Amino acid sequence: MSLLAPRNPDRRLLDDGRATRAMRWIMAIMLFLTVLAAALGLATWAATRALDSDLAGRVTVQIVEGDAGARDRSVAAIVRALRGRAGVRAVAEVDRARLAQLLEPWLGEAGLDADLPMPAMIDVDLTDPGAAPGIERLVRGLAPQARVDAHAQWLAPVRGFIATLALLAGGLVLLVASATTFVVLLAARSGLDTHRDTIEVLHMLGSTDVQVARLFQRRIAIDTLLGGAIGTLLALVFLVFLGSQIDRLGAEIVGGVTLRPGDWAILALLPLGFTLMATIAARVTVLAALGRRL
Repeated sequence: MSLLAPRNPDRRLLDDGRATRAMRWIMAIMLFLTVLAAALGLATWAATRALDSDLAGRVTVQIVEGDAGARDRSVAAIVRALRGRAGVRAVAEVDRARLAQLLEPWLGEAGLDADLPMPAMIDVDLTDPGAAPGIERLVRGLAPQARVDAHAQWLAPVRGFIATLALLAGGLVLLVASATTFVVLLAARSGLDTHRDTIEVLHMLGSTDVQVARLFQRRIAIDTLLGGAIGTLLALVFLVFLGSQIDRLGAEIVGGVTLRPGDWAILALLPLGFTLMATIAARVTVLAALGRRL
């Protein structure tokens, strides 16, 4: 008989089957939305950092010159001047065959005639993005017809948009967390009203407000953890599916919006964070309500 009897009967004292199921599904939905929003924020923030580190410190020098000899001399002079310069990590001329491959979709094979003058391009990787203006002055002094493009300049709108998405996702996480807190407050107050007679009996038997609050916070913690685990699992499965679809696109900018192992760990721990938040909110609410009744 002792094996069949519940070891802690007080854990079931304030249970309400229908309300408990509703609370769990609400928490599942909340955590599903939170994990998706958090994943968007983490991925876009990582993409922003990748743009800053990989592209913001890169400059492309373009030399358009009809005379092939003058063009090659300008390229050689610029490469010699930039190599070893402070703030420059690497200098490399873009392969002409690679340029031809990039132009082929636009000009076609017929447009890539051997007599067609092709611009020369030099990729410059910087250790300090602030060195770009000095490099531009140097290049213009050696080849006035040269054009210097800082990747950070033309990628600034893309970077700003991705950063805005990251901030928006963070705001959504805070919004859903606030909504979850309000749901817990309503559930705790509703439980107090529903079990008012039971709570009065517990008080007459010598139970303190803290002991009664533990009953509520334990119930809400269990519902939040179980529902949150379900919602998080569904969200993670959806993210894996979405990641496989992004990989098929093959686009570099979109492909940069990915989650690192640490990001997956943060998403998996979200149910624990929400459970702690819900437990604290339930305890504070119940103790405050019981204190006002005395």
